[in-house]
Amino acid sequence: MTTAFFSDERCFWHAGGNYAFTLPVGDLVQPIPGGLPENPETKRRLRNLIEVTGLLRHLSLQGAEPASTAELLRVHPESYLQAFKALSDAGGGELGLRTPFGKGGYEIAALSAGLATAALRAVLSGEVRNAYALSRPPGHHCTADFPNGFCLLNNIAVAIRAAQAEGRAQRVAVVDWDVHHGNGSEAIFWEDPDVLTISLHQDRNYPLDTGGIEARGGGAGEGFNLNLPLPPGAGHRSYLHAMDRVVLPALERFRPDAIVVACGYDAAAVDPLGRMLCTAATFRQMTQRIMAAADRLCNGRLVLVHEGGYSEVYVPFCGHAVLEELSGAPVTAPDPLAATLDKRQPDARHYAFVAGWIEEAATALGL
Repeated sequence: MTTAFFSDERCFWHAGGNYAFTLPVGDLVQPIPGGLPENPETKRRLRNLIEVTGLLRHLSLQGAEPASTAELLRVHPESYLQAFKALSDAGGGELGLRTPFGKGGYEIAALSAGLATAALRAVLSGEVRNAYALSRPPGHHCTADFPNGFCLLNNIAVAIRAAQAEGRAQRVAVVDWDVHHGNGSEAIFWEDPDVLTISLHQDRNYPLDTGGIEARGGGAGEGFNLNLPLPPGAGHRSYLHAMDRVVLPALERFRPDAIVVACGYDAAAVDPLGRMLCTAATFRQMTQRIMAAADRLCNGRLVLVHEGGYSEVYVPFCGHAVLEELSGAPVTAPDPLAATLDKRQPDARHYAFVAGWIEEAATALGL
């Protein structure tokens, strides 16, 4: 049994439109090279790093077909898919909020969803032990009919609905440690008691109006959505405390058939869109914990789907640390910023404040 790594060069060709950082170019906003922070280099450089270190030789490198229309329709209404496809065929444009794309953007987004779907299918079929999908564009902000935050299709939701429709799994847990709230996944699974959604995110980062602890799901799904908004500057110890105090107990209570991680790296200390002070070691140790939970609860069935992360230099080292743990390979890529970032971690007073925050949240969530 091995770790599968799903990727496709075409996903790196997704175009981000005429933006400067997160602002449309125009008036006094001057264009910048690269445009949106969501550009291909963070993910391409991760792919390059695991090849250069030799880690790729310890993985099962795989591709996938784009998600089919039938698979997409389990999550997204036909009206949205038609509008997306028409604009994509016409040369591209923008739907929703901060989701520009070029010609062929529909097909690339469907391929991104296809990578996540194939990764989950491979794990559930027993073909591989666990899997990582290098999906782009990302997906966790996309609701059923409203793309936003760089996300055009909800990759993880498409994968889960395919697994359920094929009878491969029924109860699936989604753990989202991207620095931004997984509002799209929350909305899609809001009334579904068979999908537990857990989001660890920076409080009131993006979106500004979602991600509160009081949002618990609705109807039959009430209690199956957990949000843990963390204060800025939480740091390495606080993320691990949040995993131990909230995420792992929630997984134990739910007893999923499989776990899917919305694996964003924008909680890293040098990310331009987050302020959370995590390091490559944080992502490594969160992966260790989630793997142990998967071993206890669902025979190790675990898939990580790449979401955000916008530091071209640092994301590859965070991703490499995660893939080292997933695969157990004896290959390392030492974190070049470890010494610096360790010195910038929160002091004991701030950690105590955040730990108290987490304890209050755990109590409010019934954990």
